[in-house]
Amino acid sequence: MRVIIVLLSVLMLGGCAAMMVGGAAVGGYQLGKDERPAGVVASDSAITTKIKGKYVADSVVSVFNIGVRTWEGTVTLSGTVGSYVAREQAESIAKDTSGVRAVNNHIVVEDRSADK
Repeated sequence: MRVIIVLLSVLMLGGCAAMMVGGAAVGGYQLGKDERPAGVVASDSAITTKIKGKYVADSVVSVFNIGVRTWEGTVTLSGTVGSYVAREQAESIAKDTSGVRAVNNHIVVEDRSADK
């Protein structure tokens, strides 16, 4: 019985290793195609992650799906929100995040009153 458990564990871990190596290969490929230095890519990724984390914690913008992309410290916001307050809050959160140099706010305010 013990031998079977060990064999199953090895087989299952073998599949995980292939996925991890494959994921690393894809990440390395994307990094190789990016013209930014690796440090800038890491910094931009950290900025995006910080902003998204703040959005999740914010009661005004957490209900909306706001896209966040960062390129060399410039953040671009996209998506649709239900009010100008949410749009401005999303921009304010991004601007107040460490490392952000500029914010391009392309968030659209959708008037849902016509749906009622």
